[in-house]
Amino acid sequence: MIVTSHNGHTKSYLKPRFRVDIVDERCIRCGCCVEQCSFDSMYFDTQYQRIGSTDENCVACHRCVVFCPTQAITIHQMSIEYKHNDHWRPDVIEDITRQSETGGVLITGMGSDKPWTCYWDKLCLNASQVTNPSIDPLREPMELRTFLGRKPDRLEIDPRTMEMKTTMGPQVRIETPIMFSAMSYGAVSLNVHEALARAASLAGTLYNTGEGGLHPKLFKYGPHTIVQVASGRFGVHPAYLDVGRIVEIKIGQGAKPGIGGHLPGEKVSATVATTRMIPQGTDALSPAPQHDIYSIEDLSQLIHALKEATNYTKPISVKIAAVHNSAAIASGIARAGADMIAIDGIRGSTGAAPKSIRDNVGIPIEMALASVDARLRAEGIRNQVSLVVAGGFRTSADVVKAIALGADAVYIGTAALISIGCTVCQACYTGRCAWGITTTDDKLTKRQNPEIAAERMANLLHSWSHEIKEMLGAMGINSIESLRGNRLHLRGVGLTRAEADILGVRLAGE
Repeated sequence: MIVTSHNGHTKSYLKPRFRVDIVDERCIRCGCCVEQCSFDSMYFDTQYQRIGSTDENCVACHRCVVFCPTQAITIHQMSIEYKHNDHWRPDVIEDITRQSETGGVLITGMGSDKPWTCYWDKLCLNASQVTNPSIDPLREPMELRTFLGRKPDRLEIDPRTMEMKTTMGPQVRIETPIMFSAMSYGAVSLNVHEALARAASLAGTLYNTGEGGLHPKLFKYGPHTIVQVASGRFGVHPAYLDVGRIVEIKIGQGAKPGIGGHLPGEKVSATVATTRMIPQGTDALSPAPQHDIYSIEDLSQLIHALKEATNYTKPISVKIAAVHNSAAIASGIARAGADMIAIDGIRGSTGAAPKSIRDNVGIPIEMALASVDARLRAEGIRNQVSLVVAGGFRTSADVVKAIALGADAVYIGTAALISIGCTVCQACYTGRCAWGITTTDDKLTKRQNPEIAAERMANLLHSWSHEIKEMLGAMGINSIESLRGNRLHLRGVGLTRAEADILGVRLAGE
């Protein structure tokens, strides 16, 4: 991309990150790639009557590759050689160059791409052999059903009628322990929001509105909706709270702990503005803190205010980013009256965040989950909240390991978007997503058909759910409930003793 600096210079010292190769013999000059490219990389050269590319503009979204009818296009990462230096790596040099040309904060999208240790890859699952029989999920019933919400300390049963005497708080049933992460309308298109709602309905689970309110068109999916209340209070009104199945208070986000959000005015279209209850074309700025919450006591007031506003019919969730003292914070949240706690790790995704925050602030979700679950169990209050975790879940195996570490359910975001075409090119913040996902441009949003996108997302959940049943069966377990927090089913490989102790798992062979 050619960058215009603040002093008017237009020559960029940045080199193209990708090279677009077009096999001229295969190209039929249909212009499809030019039409599909929203980053002005592809063009038709009228002088030579051929397709050309401006490599500087390519973000490797692969839209042109997928839609080329003759498979004439390939995209390659440019190999730019610098003199080797372990400290001054190429990405560091390029970031400094970019900032010297723009004078601004580096903004990026999606989750951190730094090589943080992924502890899911260092945990192995157990399997039944000889002494305990495995279970064939194709022949025997397997239970993935999960109930979210506060559980009582004990149950009282009437001995005469055998009916439960204990009054339960509001419980929400989901048919698979996988839900869709918070993605706001505005950050993603309305068609994507509708697809998430439809997919959640098809799969018997929930999606999360994020902090952008809920378009009236989607109110009919309320039984499968988590409505979020964040620092900007965008789109929060009585009908919004009433229609959701769960109300979530957003304190923090894994991709940008400690800071608020910023939806550029260019993405605040007429319908986004109406849904968020803000003027069209104005920047939607979410403050970093909730200005009415400066303590656990303040949080408790908001939790109970929302319970009262919804007539005590919905669980109240509190979402935080995974940080150094997550366990102590979670303990306070549980004691403040929350029914659920959602924790988002350092690999969590976003539509836009400062690169310095996304890549350096927070901790891996695996460590946060293990410490929070252990703390709540030690204090005897684990039953008072359901734990939902997020932050870069890629496979069904990641989900199973998270459940074994103590989660009740997980949120997935990036994986859901990949299922409808996202290639994690990290250009979400530009509002020019060629796949029509992270944009509010009328022309681009039409590239996502809600019905087709919902089917693809639901297929992903169905596939993962089936794989989870296979793994449970291999362990000799017929219910996800029996795995929850059972770390004996995990063994660490390549972990230090300190890491294994924090995760609460034994090393392989022990």
